[in-house]
Amino acid sequence: MIHTDETTKEAVKTLEGLISILEDGKLGYTNAAEHVENPAMKTDFLEYARERALFIVELQDEINKLGKSTDTSGGGPLGALHRTWIDIKSSFTGGDTKAIINACITGEEAAIEKYKKALEENELEHSQVYVVSKQLNSIQNTLSQIKMRVN
Repeated sequence: MIHTDETTKEAVKTLEGLISILEDGKLGYTNAAEHVENPAMKTDFLEYARERALFIVELQDEINKLGKSTDTSGGGPLGALHRTWIDIKSSFTGGDTKAIINACITGEEAAIEKYKKALEENELEHSQVYVVSKQLNSIQNTLSQIKMRVN
């Protein structure tokens, strides 16, 4: 892909949108860990939160490679686009494990949808496509693991 101001701007916008979802996911999993009784689930949720934090750093690195700053975080239309994880917090207040798991499934499905869209829009460079694809694969694996807990 040839670097133009426009393609760089679009790539940054796409990556920032993914960062927004990852931040929601990190928060969601941290909240889930606080509200489940099962120690193994608590450990898993904290691991998923750590993984999301790592993913954020990877995407910020990609933005920095484009010569853009990642200092501005949150807010704006990207923050407003994805509220699934934030809304999930209300599911946690009852401490109902099944409700928490279902909320996590909803959040992951929304993240997967956003990741697939980011890849389909074709605005990312090869290195960014690689990172986003790798993260998408991991999120899909996480979703499968969480779905197994429902049964």
